[in-house]
Amino acid sequence: MTLGIQEKAAKIKLLIFDVDGVLTDGKLLFDEHSNEYKRFHSRDGLGITLLRETGVEVAVISGRASKSVAQRMASLGIERVFQGQRHKLAAYEGLRMDLNLEPEQVAYVGDDLLDLPVMRRVGLSIAVADAHHSILPYAHWVTGKPGGEGAAREVCDLIMDAQGNLNRIIESHF
Repeated sequence: MTLGIQEKAAKIKLLIFDVDGVLTDGKLLFDEHSNEYKRFHSRDGLGITLLRETGVEVAVISGRASKSVAQRMASLGIERVFQGQRHKLAAYEGLRMDLNLEPEQVAYVGDDLLDLPVMRRVGLSIAVADAHHSILPYAHWVTGKPGGEGAAREVCDLIMDAQGNLNRIIESHF
């Protein structure tokens, strides 16, 4: 990891995640009643919870709308959830204005073309390991793990480490 990434991560006050392909593996499961199911990784959830405890705000901007996303985000205490946002830039700009943040204080994690407009405007743009190749040139950093398999935890740990909080959090569990 380059020093530049650590410097960018140290400035983050808002971390925004895409959902499908980032917080999940991107696979969509439907039953015979058209109920949609998604898998979320428990370590991602803990990473998000720990990051929020350090004072970093977490939000979600998803192109799809899903009850399971609303339920999972509620369980993590994430109140800034924007679903059904095919054009994600408006939600991003609204968040930034509401929280009075500069672009360099925002990180975004994405995996595909719908994420590109936001990725190009934030201070720290991140792609998951299995992101579509077309967005990789626009990512400042790429996770080692794929979406839905611990990538979000990697991002949370990166930010906590850069801000000097990761070792404190680890030590608090001894």
